[in-house]
Amino acid sequence: MEKSQVKKTKVCIAVIDSDPLRFLGFRALLSSESDFDLQSLSLAEIGTHQEINVVLLGSDLGRNVLDVLTTMKALRPGLDVIVTGCGLDNDAILKAIAAGAKGCVDEAAPVGELVRAIRIVRAGSIWAPRQVLSMFVEQAYRSSGHGVSAGQRPFTGREKEVLGMLVAGCSNKEIAAPLGIEQRTVKAHIAKLMRKVGVPNRVLLSVHAITHSLVPSRES
Repeated sequence: MEKSQVKKTKVCIAVIDSDPLRFLGFRALLSSESDFDLQSLSLAEIGTHQEINVVLLGSDLGRNVLDVLTTMKALRPGLDVIVTGCGLDNDAILKAIAAGAKGCVDEAAPVGELVRAIRIVRAGSIWAPRQVLSMFVEQAYRSSGHGVSAGQRPFTGREKEVLGMLVAGCSNKEIAAPLGIEQRTVKAHIAKLMRKVGVPNRVLLSVHAITHSLVPSRES
């Protein structure tokens, strides 16, 4: 019996780093991911390469990485940016996320973590250490005026399934198919989960689920 082949959507990744050798390293590390297409670009080229989905941004650029993030978001507001570097501390990661980065990965991390980070970010969530996510969600609550009610209602079994797949980086379509439900039903479940938790969007829902151990930890 033949396995059905599901064609993956290409993920176009730009590597922006002061050291050109890092591009070669990333290309070698990610070569097993058939849907990843890597390019080495400068910051100025991002605006003209509309096919780029994700940027791996080196934290040791000549300019302040927060300034680079601001410039990049002005050029491509919807671009998913993952900051990479060595020895990133929690404060630096939190500032990068607050400035618009969708993830931060230490260059010493296993290749599997980098791959998961890219896929999680592409699915609309944030990738960062649990402690930083806790700090991020607390800041988001304070700035938005939302918060988790003391009497949070319990989740149904189906809601737990949807939440787990959402945090794992699945799109609505990828959640719906194995559960045998419509995409609009997935949207309804996610909307109900957001109301129960008290968050305004699915990113904060994912972050809250991770920081409050509502789903199994993805960290080893």
